[in-house]
Amino acid sequence: MLDPVIEFFVWVFNRIGRGIGWFIAAILWPFVAFGHWYRKRGWLIKGPIGLILLFIVLSYAVLFYQTQFWRGFDPDYSKAYALEKREAGPGEAVTGKQGVCGQSAIIQVVGDLTDFNVNKNGWVPSMLFSKMGLFGLDWKYTPWFDNKAAFQLGINNVVRRAAFEAVDRLGRVRGTSQIDQSLQSARTNINYAEDFWYFSMDPFGPKSPTPTSYRAAIENFSDFNGKLGNCTALFDPRADNLLRFLDQMSNTLGSTSDILSRRISASNAGWFDTRADDRFWFTYGQLYALNGIMVGARSDFIDVVGEKNLTKTWDEMQRQLRAALDIDPLIISNGAEDAFVMPSHLSTMGFNLLRVRANMTEMRDILDR
Repeated sequence: MLDPVIEFFVWVFNRIGRGIGWFIAAILWPFVAFGHWYRKRGWLIKGPIGLILLFIVLSYAVLFYQTQFWRGFDPDYSKAYALEKREAGPGEAVTGKQGVCGQSAIIQVVGDLTDFNVNKNGWVPSMLFSKMGLFGLDWKYTPWFDNKAAFQLGINNVVRRAAFEAVDRLGRVRGTSQIDQSLQSARTNINYAEDFWYFSMDPFGPKSPTPTSYRAAIENFSDFNGKLGNCTALFDPRADNLLRFLDQMSNTLGSTSDILSRRISASNAGWFDTRADDRFWFTYGQLYALNGIMVGARSDFIDVVGEKNLTKTWDEMQRQLRAALDIDPLIISNGAEDAFVMPSHLSTMGFNLLRVRANMTEMRDILDR
């Protein structure tokens, strides 16, 4: 009695198996055909082609290693600075030490974050095989090899904002003093194109690769902090400068929340949304950078924080920042917000991001009173 039903399901699965087999065969056919052609050639042809293939395989192996192993990654990295033990604020004389002043924690953190991006790790966005993608298809449209690049770009986005504010407001007095050349050079270098390799097609010609410029920015940040330490540079930790700094960081998060919202609206494919992961990790990179930079800002503006009674609100913001960094799912899902099987990690990250932004906005309002 059940034989026809069983035969039907056997037939269905047989057809599915054949379909999968034909699909795989279609994908592998060019490689099989090339293998047959290659075996029939002489060594004058086999040799160069073999070297090219070896170069491609090794390059993809390097790309795999660089994208899958994150060296120096630590959501609690800000604790290592022990800023509560600082002897003086940026540019302030250290008691009992002639000609020695405090350095800027913000500048130290942005320099270290850039070092994390280009020295402790390879800068993925400008790697040749990252730019080439998978047979010409950008990695961001695939499930592979794009998470670390998005994370690094998120960090760099916040570092650029901090560098801009350092040049225009923090490293000078009320906009009337001269711009510090080290900070100016740092801003120029850190705003260099994020995806330049040694050669570019647009514009055509040889180029200085992106990591070279970012390493120069690290030196520029260090030079400025060195001048602060020697009491030969300025840092202006005024309340209006902190207000502007918070405003710029908050605006950065606001634009990112819009990016997340657009992606959430565009797809609810769950674990099969190949664009969700790079949106998630870009946001994660921003929050990772802010986690340290805001600790540095609190140290640099410690007097303003105390005078304006920002301590509790700042503590809450830091708690929210750190909590957001605990969201680290194995696979990023962009499911419907009311989904049972496929969660919406973008919604979760967006919620945490907006809570951090709300704390920043609250502190800004307190400073503006």
